[in-house]
Amino acid sequence: MRHGDKINNLGRTSAHRRALMSNLACQLIEHKRITTTLAKAKSLRGYVEPMITRAKNDSMHNRRIVFSYLQDKAAINELFTVIGDKVSARPGGYTRIIKLQQRAGDAADMAMIELVDFNTIYGKEAKAVGAKKTRRSRKPAVAKKAEAVPAAEVVETPAVEATPETTASEETQA
Repeated sequence: MRHGDKINNLGRTSAHRRALMSNLACQLIEHKRITTTLAKAKSLRGYVEPMITRAKNDSMHNRRIVFSYLQDKAAINELFTVIGDKVSARPGGYTRIIKLQQRAGDAADMAMIELVDFNTIYGKEAKAVGAKKTRRSRKPAVAKKAEAVPAAEVVETPAVEATPETTASEETQA
């Protein structure tokens, strides 16, 4: 029985699981969005969010604690400078997990995990860029388009002149 066993072992030993989480966390910090299995994404969220909370207070002590988990100076620098500054006002919930289609090879449940404040596909920034759509009648919109589009210029094509070959063939037919 697994009473009180709250950790998802992911089919790995503890050392392998620790290395996996460290690598996934470094990639998430570097790329801001990664695609992995749903089980790994859920485990990664519980692993990386406390580090992001520590990154809000940039001190040597917090850097050393996070370094003990990640062992990657570039990722720690990115975490404490870029990410820490961006999430400083957020009280928690730094990551978002979005379920994707199953993997073709083994039908594993896939998910995309991303940092919430770094999405460029959708959200407040994407809505501001798109044109505002309304549910008004289409007639005013059509009138505005007609005014905006200049009248097409009529180009006259010269008439095809009869050549001696065509006139000869026409005479034989008549």
